[in-house]
Amino acid sequence: MSTPNRNTPVPRETTRRTFLQLAALGGGASLLAAMTSTAEGRTASSTDALLLSCMDYRLMDDIERYMSGRGLRDKYDHVVLAGASLGAITDKYPAWNQTFWEHLDIAIKLHAIRTVILMDHRDCGAYKVILGAQHAENPVVERDTHATQLKKLKGMIGKRHPTLEVELLLMSLDGRAEVIS
Repeated sequence: MSTPNRNTPVPRETTRRTFLQLAALGGGASLLAAMTSTAEGRTASSTDALLLSCMDYRLMDDIERYMSGRGLRDKYDHVVLAGASLGAITDKYPAWNQTFWEHLDIAIKLHAIRTVILMDHRDCGAYKVILGAQHAENPVVERDTHATQLKKLKGMIGKRHPTLEVELLLMSLDGRAEVIS
């Protein structure tokens, strides 16, 4: 028998059993949380942030580990665009711009997010396609190029949504995330 993954629906009997166990133990706050949870086991207000990252398959596990390490597992919405910050602002793919802003607006409306985390990564193919390969030939130039795009998008978010906190990150291919200030 295989172990269910997080996308596998929890059988109704399991949720009933959990409820009864918590009730029998006088679970207090845990009981209240169980009663107000959605079918996925989360409360509607438990989303803290919106993460924008690139689609690069090499980093998906590292991104999840990073977010979990910050205590944000199952507490963030995730928008994936090639190039991340550059994808959200490039004139080359205007539909991507619209997609980002619509996702941000819906995350604010549905989940009352307070933070936007913009995560670019090194050796990004989308940056090479949109800006040319020369931006990544030197690690310092590459970092500065990402920092410029991240800061530009942060400024645009600030104009539209001044109450949102915006974090800027650049992830290396080894999964380490550098804060861009």
